[in-house]
Amino acid sequence: MKKKNLPIGIQTFKNIREGNYVYIDKTEQLYPLVENAFGSYFLSRPRRFGKSLLVSTMKELFEGNRALFEGLWIEDKWDWSQKSPVIHISFDAAGYRGMGLERAILSELNKIAAKNGLTLSEEDMQQKFKELIQKLAEKDGKVVILIDEYDKPIIDFLEKNEMVLAKTNQVILKSFYSALKSSESSIRMLFITGVSKFAKVSIFSDLNHLEDLTIDGNYGTLVGYTQAELEFSFANHIQLVMDKLKISREYLLENMREWYNGYSWDGETTVYNPFGILNFFSKKTFRNFWFATGSPTFLIKLMRERADFEFEDKQVSDIFLERYDLDNIELVPLLFQTGYLTIKELNFMTGDMVLGYPNKEVKDSMYQFLIDDIASASYKRESSGITVQYLNKAFKINDLEKVKDIINTLFSDLPHNIHEMDKRKSERFFHGLIHLLFKYLGVFVESEVRTAKGRADSVVQTDTHVYIFEFKADKTAEEALEQLLKNGYANKYKLSGKTILGIAVNFNSIEHEIDGWIEKEL
Repeated sequence: MKKKNLPIGIQTFKNIREGNYVYIDKTEQLYPLVENAFGSYFLSRPRRFGKSLLVSTMKELFEGNRALFEGLWIEDKWDWSQKSPVIHISFDAAGYRGMGLERAILSELNKIAAKNGLTLSEEDMQQKFKELIQKLAEKDGKVVILIDEYDKPIIDFLEKNEMVLAKTNQVILKSFYSALKSSESSIRMLFITGVSKFAKVSIFSDLNHLEDLTIDGNYGTLVGYTQAELEFSFANHIQLVMDKLKISREYLLENMREWYNGYSWDGETTVYNPFGILNFFSKKTFRNFWFATGSPTFLIKLMRERADFEFEDKQVSDIFLERYDLDNIELVPLLFQTGYLTIKELNFMTGDMVLGYPNKEVKDSMYQFLIDDIASASYKRESSGITVQYLNKAFKINDLEKVKDIINTLFSDLPHNIHEMDKRKSERFFHGLIHLLFKYLGVFVESEVRTAKGRADSVVQTDTHVYIFEFKADKTAEEALEQLLKNGYANKYKLSGKTILGIAVNFNSIEHEIDGWIEKEL
């Protein structure tokens, strides 16, 4: 099989099919949506996950460009004689930053009209959109409307100093999309993609017939690469990596799954992040690719402000994921929509689900980013990566004095506003940061471990030791130790054959340091 090129950064179906690029055939999964093409659909997926390519594929399909689909599953299933005019709008390329959102939309509508040989007379944005739909339908038949990255003019401005612009754009978009409701008789199909759903709730309030495909199990692999697709379509690239790294196929695939697989929208099937995989095959090294392209600065700030860093095994309901409000942004729904969390388990009967980090790339990157961002500096004012190396060595040789010194130095460098939190919030903050630091170690760490009588704050396991931590803030280490002993946190590890140490720690938020540290063998 001839090796095809990697379509890194190419989101246009036509360019991929006409060039010598790898294309994962998703047309069989797409077919149920487009077969009759009488519906209005919404699909939320993280950035760089193939949404734009999917929309571009649909555009070429409805426009009847059969040559591009030669050899694909849908080629002999589609009625190529039935063409439809397409309005394709991508807000990723709308130019709203430079000219403002309303002017950018008006410009886009005029371009689409000119491309279709139409002249629009309306000046108002909403009326111009309705006019375009109506005139195009009268000229060529009912219109297919494809809107990609519908929410980008909002999510680009979620920082506090830009929130006014986000809300302004939300109002503009609501007015723009309201034209769709009154134009239903001229529309054959409506398909909208985006990253988040917080904008969807208010923006599409008039479109109560919009079907949400986000966690529909029938479309869980509509974008992203399944394991089978990866192994079949990238067989040559897999061999090239094996040859370079001198590793077996089994070992390579196992590590690729750990690093880049794990995204799920039904709790059962998982897919790879396309951007991460394509860059991995290009660079032939395991590295943070997807995470590095869009560091979650805004989300990190929210976590820090709310002292909330615990997002693994997060139990929520599907109703909870619908909570989107610009005045009160919920962290968990936004982390899910933006791809930092994914569905680990889903009960289709109740809608209850368990969320967690999808893979090693996202989890490790998030830990490092959080630690580096929260602490203005870390051990010896070096990066968190160096801090973790020191901490890892200290645990391995059972040097708890060094562990204490590293943690103390980390907390002494924290910004002052963190130490000014109320006591309940500061304790949660200190515990959260320690948990992140320990998790980033790569050693076996559990947080808030359940026992019959309560929860241990953190448990760190090495080859020889089990360290059971109990953290307090502005109390005493003696109180922490009393709780640790009273609740019998060590009982579940008695048969491990390892030395079990209880470590009671108290943080002083005024002095910015640990002022109580007690070690006791259990």
